[in-house]
Amino acid sequence: MNILFFLTPKEEVAHVEEDDTLRQVVEKLEYHGYSAIPLLALDGKYIGTITEGDLLWEMKEKDFPDVHRMEKIRITDVKRRRDNEAVKISESMEDLFEKITNQNFVPVVDDNGIFIGIVTRKDVLLYLAGKLRNH
Repeated sequence: MNILFFLTPKEEVAHVEEDDTLRQVVEKLEYHGYSAIPLLALDGKYIGTITEGDLLWEMKEKDFPDVHRMEKIRITDVKRRRDNEAVKISESMEDLFEKITNQNFVPVVDDNGIFIGIVTRKDVLLYLAGKLRNH
């Protein structure tokens, strides 16, 4: 088995890009109901993860700007406190499992660092629960 078995492809994953604003990211998280979202470079490379906490601390630091001021703050100017570690598509399942225990999702990249999707903890747990039921 390899990582592709669990992959949710990029086309199905909400993400933000480095030229997005704080307001755009807040609205995207709200719309999808997520607490964290992958941050990608314009060339498709995985940069890191933006969390609700990152946004909250940034807004507190900026004295809770109104939505018009939030449009002027680039998301790459927001300090990220912890990025979800990515795995390469060729890495072992053990590497994936090690990361998924500490992250809600694991970004998956190709050998050039291009983001190709995510593996969620939920998908891995559902798979393992199915294996237990069938055993």
